[in-house]
Amino acid sequence: MSVSIFDSFLTTTDMIAVFDDAAIVQGMFRFEQGLAAAQAAEGLVPHAAARAIAGVCNAQLYDIPALIAASRRAGSLAIPLVKELTNTVALYDKDSAAFVHWGSTSQDVVDTALVLATREALTLLDAGLAQLTDTLLALAEAHIDTPVLARTLMQPAQVTSLGWKVLGWAAPLLRARERLRDAAGRALRLQLGGAVGTLAVMGEAGDAVARRLADDLGLQVADAPWHTQRDEWVRLGLEVAVMTGSLGKIATDLSLMAQGEIGELAEPSGNGRGGSSAMPHKRNPVSAMIALAAAGRTPQHAASLLAMMGQQHERGLGNWQAELAEWPPLFISAHGALQALNDAFGALTVDTGRMRRNIDALQGLIFAEALSIGLAEYIGRPAAHEFVEGLTRRVVAEGRHLADLLPEAVSSSDALRDRCDLASLQALFDPVAAASSARRLAVRQLARLREEAASLNMEPTQ
Repeated sequence: MSVSIFDSFLTTTDMIAVFDDAAIVQGMFRFEQGLAAAQAAEGLVPHAAARAIAGVCNAQLYDIPALIAASRRAGSLAIPLVKELTNTVALYDKDSAAFVHWGSTSQDVVDTALVLATREALTLLDAGLAQLTDTLLALAEAHIDTPVLARTLMQPAQVTSLGWKVLGWAAPLLRARERLRDAAGRALRLQLGGAVGTLAVMGEAGDAVARRLADDLGLQVADAPWHTQRDEWVRLGLEVAVMTGSLGKIATDLSLMAQGEIGELAEPSGNGRGGSSAMPHKRNPVSAMIALAAAGRTPQHAASLLAMMGQQHERGLGNWQAELAEWPPLFISAHGALQALNDAFGALTVDTGRMRRNIDALQGLIFAEALSIGLAEYIGRPAAHEFVEGLTRRVVAEGRHLADLLPEAVSSSDALRDRCDLASLQALFDPVAAASSARRLAVRQLARLREEAASLNMEPTQ
């Protein structure tokens, strides 16, 4: 698979290599080699033929661009590939050439090659997810007590714990790892059905051939050929899309917190990273940018997979071919977003002082609800709400801090002057104390997420 320079910008060389033209073609040759060996073991083709076929199942022996060009006329890459494989076998053993691709069909070889590539792609994604979640869990633990503004509808709301916020980024990624593995277990299956999915040419030996071929390729045998039953395959693709959406959420928050006016987080800098030739003061969040761009492309690919599920009868016309074209970009975008965020969080700058200053800059207004609840103990909720509302208007009008206005307001109130504990009310303005509820939640969730991560790290991938 060739990608444009703009695709390359949004992904990794590792994932490009997985779906490279040569890699897919080699996967097809692995299928043909394994098929012949399995059939020879079951007595369907001569062992000499299986050896002859295996001897030339090497993508480097073939003109891959010519195969791709021929596939546009033939309707499938498998057709010119099998033709050239047959011709090449015939150069060394004319009799063996008759057994190339015997009893199989084009979709068997293409689907299985894509399954093999997808297995490698999922290994890359799982490794990247493990790295990012471990980094995020460590970051959450380090900042479990760090107060930071929570923001709703893009506006400052109340104080939360940075650790709790980070755990909100990590949890979906752990769920993604688990669900990708589950989906892969159902989707990464051998495709072998022959012309109409019945393995008619192989007769009673068909099931045994399928088991041998699946074992050779390290795959599971499907309950039945899935030429036009694409549900499990599409579900796997959709899990990749959902995971990439979760990466987009992290990138969104990172980019917003890295804005100069906010300045709470910053991506690594130096060596030309994130700089501006015209504005040297800038520290551009390029990792967030890449992750957002990659994630932004994903919904269209996922929608196309769903749209192509209505495949006709026993073999699809156009929709399977469209699905094939949409599949690699899903993984290419996903790994690009994942690697970008690993780069960012691997050397992230956390400015706790700026977080505190951003809280203080709101003049105590974000503590108004807590103050109202505290005052309600003495004068009831309606009166407390009215009292605090008046104070907040003064904060805005006079440019003073709510905590500074409180003592004089209490001393001026007959209902509060001799009844309330002013010290306990003033303690409500402590950001660390305000983040304590989030901290309690974070401690509990951090322990659970660490257990989940350790369990996933111990289990082998597909």
